[in-house]
Amino acid sequence: MIVIVDYGVGNIRNVERAMTKLKMEVIVTRDIEVIDQAKAIILPGVGAFRDAIGNLIKYDLVDCLKRNAAKGTWIIGICLGMQLLYEKSYEDGEYEGLGLLDGEIVKFDDSELKVPHMGWNHLIKQREDELGKDLSDQDYVYFVHSYYLQSDNKEQIIFTSSYGVDVPAIVRKDNIIGMQFHPEKSGAVGVKILKNLKELIV
Repeated sequence: MIVIVDYGVGNIRNVERAMTKLKMEVIVTRDIEVIDQAKAIILPGVGAFRDAIGNLIKYDLVDCLKRNAAKGTWIIGICLGMQLLYEKSYEDGEYEGLGLLDGEIVKFDDSELKVPHMGWNHLIKQREDELGKDLSDQDYVYFVHSYYLQSDNKEQIIFTSSYGVDVPAIVRKDNIIGMQFHPEKSGAVGVKILKNLKELIV
């Protein structure tokens, strides 16, 4: 069973539909007892980091997510969900994240860039991983974000995209996975990535 965490942020149903089309057994819930039984936990999200981490605290989900990560349950963060996996965000202030991965979420320098980074951008492979099976540097995925990951742990980065800086697009450390883009909005390439994810976690 795969749980999509319902913590009061947008885009949950799009993720659910995309995964259901691939015949994954998906439940949308914030029930901690159900989450604790999951084989994989999806943390989606669009919106502000402050509101998202605030809702995780409000629904007592922070310790739940940390506990499941520690016991080896797959944790997959999508877009804002990926950013929540990290130590800290500087989006409209300074906020602590889940700290499952090392790094900070910082704003694009908008002096020469259009911010948010919105639209299609191609993936640039940094290392081999099962998540990247059958993907190439010609594959495009769909982004919508104004903040991005800065981390010294380059070995955890599977793909980047270029937008003034190297933007970590897919990251992984053992059972913790993050995707800065929206696979559920990325057409055939997104389907391919979700299929790779399915093969990895099921």
